Amino acid sequence: MSKSPLLERVRNEIRVRHYSLRTEQAYIHWIRRFILFHNKRHPNEMGEPEISAFLTHLAVNRKVAASTQNQALSAILFLYQKVLGRKLEWLDDVVRAKRPRHIPVILSREEARCLLDEISGTNGLIVRVLYGTGMRKMECLRLRVQDIDFDYRQIVVRSGKGDKDRVTVIPDVLVEQLLKQLEKARAIHNHDLEQGYGEAALPFALARKYPNAGKEWRWQYVFPATHRSVDPYSGLIRRHHWFETNVSRAIREATRRLGINKRVSVHTLRHSFATHLLEDGYDIRTVQELLGHKDVKTTQIYTHVLNRGGRGVRSPLDR
Repeated sequence: MSKSPLLERVRNEIRVRHYSLRTEQAYIHWIRRFILFHNKRHPNEMGEPEISAFLTHLAVNRKVAASTQNQALSAILFLYQKVLGRKLEWLDDVVRAKRPRHIPVILSREEARCLLDEISGTNGLIVRVLYGTGMRKMECLRLRVQDIDFDYRQIVVRSGKGDKDRVTVIPDVLVEQLLKQLEKARAIHNHDLEQGYGEAALPFALARKYPNAGKEWRWQYVFPATHRSVDPYSGLIRRHHWFETNVSRAIREATRRLGINKRVSVHTLRHSFATHLLEDGYDIRTVQELLGHKDVKTTQIYTHVLNRGGRGVRSPLDR
């Protein structure tokens, strides 16, 4: 089914809209599962009842999370509305997966310090950048040389969540380390050029508009991969950014070695960045802009540390 003309149409529609590769992979995955669930019937032969049955199956039988069910629904709606050009009625019969409300895992300042000290090398610098700027993992890994402005001590995060640009801060203590990282990246880039490579993948249609721009230094990744690989879009051999699994594994192993009994992930560093800024008295709107949240209500979840637990409430037992 991977060579299905229908799935190729889906890919083309996704790429015309400049969706990310991850979104493309997720949508193809869920559309394929939807078709297989209904014994390979063509989506044109199906409609709301079949969609409801599939989504209900995910919630009741597969017990998927609410976010997973919503992702599947988004993929199927894209198929019908953007690819097949069909309007769908509201799916009232769908059994919705329950969306739990979790308080984010936050590292204490001492835990954060220990974690940062425990991880070295490129992974260590990436972890420091994540905690020091509040960026998401892929926002950090996709940084280009031109996105770092040392004069203004800021990083421009391009095409973040929701395809929005924003600006965040460069911690002063990371300036020297980032400059050294750029020196390493430049040496790698020069070596690739000598080998006949050195062209970075450009966003959207810039490669056609500026054919030679991909080899310019400013478009190179700040954290380049250790090896060149095949670009999944163009089929060309290029050097991608640092492999994301390396960072996740480094954090997981460091957490285990330190004996931190919290479920620490890459995103925990972003949660901790926001919480520690609020503890330091920064305005919640400032934190919202640094994180790139569309609604301040999303940022308000971090205020739980300011009015709960030992830091904000005095237990009656202590009296």
